[in-house]
Amino acid sequence: MHPFRRTLLHALGALVLLVQTAVAQAHAGRDTLNILDAQGRKQGWWQVTAPKVEKPDYDAGQLIEEGRYADSRRTGRWTRYWPNGKVMSEITYEAGRPKGRYAIYYPTGKLEEQGTWDMDRNTGTFKRWHPNGQLSQDFVFDQYGLRDGLQRYYHENGQVEVEVAVHDGKEDGTLKRYHANGELQQVAQFNEGVINAENSRYIRSVKRPEAPAPSPSAQPAPARSEQEAPNAALFRENGHNTLYDKQLRITQQGEFKSGQLWKGKVYRYDRAGLLFRIEVYQEGRYVGNAVIEDEDRR
Repeated sequence: MHPFRRTLLHALGALVLLVQTAVAQAHAGRDTLNILDAQGRKQGWWQVTAPKVEKPDYDAGQLIEEGRYADSRRTGRWTRYWPNGKVMSEITYEAGRPKGRYAIYYPTGKLEEQGTWDMDRNTGTFKRWHPNGQLSQDFVFDQYGLRDGLQRYYHENGQVEVEVAVHDGKEDGTLKRYHANGELQQVAQFNEGVINAENSRYIRSVKRPEAPAPSPSAQPAPARSEQEAPNAALFRENGHNTLYDKQLRITQQGEFKSGQLWKGKVYRYDRAGLLFRIEVYQEGRYVGNAVIEDEDRR
């Protein structure tokens, strides 16, 4: 063989080997799937697919979640999917427990919540969005999972709802609360989480407040049914939840207390599946109906 041709073949062979190595490195960790080691421990890349008894809304063979195991403990980023194929959540794990950045999404694909978990608590910046894409909450948590710094809540129209400084998880200083139209509703003074009633007041509005105080005889918020599930990994007995039915329609959204809606909305649908009423609840009781916007009907 001519020396030049031999050199060219060697060069081509080296190039092919280089490309194969690069491809292998790009897919490192995914070259095996759902593998158990000799001790029966999960190792490498795993995918969970339907059917699953506890996940009846997924079609057979459909991907539910995927990520990496190391000695049967989740590690790195795990991705969970909605039955419609869109990403439900992206959660970072370390030694089998959530630790690091995470994001939770609505079935529409819009971002619902984003922050950092350190085992069982939020740390650092934390944001949550309404289904229409408007910012809902903007918090900062310290290393111990306590809110710290300026905290803001927002109405669905983008207007600030509450603004207050928090130190070591307790309100400290002036709290201001606003109606959805931007009108000031309340000014309150706090000292280490304790309100100073003498220096606090409600501003009398010329318009009816969006959410009046509930009547003691008003109907209580509905109990969570077996058909309703949150989009987060776990239902928060005390905290914010967005619940969906099997058709992935929002059914309840807001702050929960002892497993029941405390402050938020209940969405009602007719037999055709069309949204016809949004009920507003305060302190666990019905206070009226919200206006149905075009965004709510999508």
